[in-house]
Amino acid sequence: TFPMKLWLLVNSPCVHSVRWDARGEGLFIDQGLFEQELLGVGPGAAGEEELFKTKNFGSIVRQLNLYGFHKLTVSPASSAAGSRPRSAGGDTSYPDGLLHHFWNPPFRYDRPVLLIKIKRLTKANKEKLDAGLEVTSRLPDDFQQ
Repeated sequence: TFPMKLWLLVNSPCVHSVRWDARGEGLFIDQGLFEQELLGVGPGAAGEEELFKTKNFGSIVRQLNLYGFHKLTVSPASSAAGSRPRSAGGDTSYPDGLLHHFWNPPFRYDRPVLLIKIKRLTKANKEKLDAGLEVTSRLPDDFQQ
């Protein structure tokens, strides 16, 4: 699923365009680097298999919105993004590109089990939520604890 893919990317030491915020409760996405690194756009783009079925960053933002992520305002104080929350040292800034900060309550560094609470906001799921019903999905077997 999209949230699982995003969680694996933000925790991968090989991915530099997506990082946890300092509290491990949101993520920063460097748009230019993300487009180059994960969407295969621009110079130096990786020739690997496509992770997403798009080369358009706007489509990624739409997916984030469909899964209940909210865009937060990036302030200089909040942009201290690291590869892990509460990490010490190292360059934690994004010198290039537009920086986006997204947040979704169940998307947390220390709680991958909460990913099952993140559902795509389809019409049927929205109706269930509006009726006060819970909408969940099952984690892949390799994430079961």
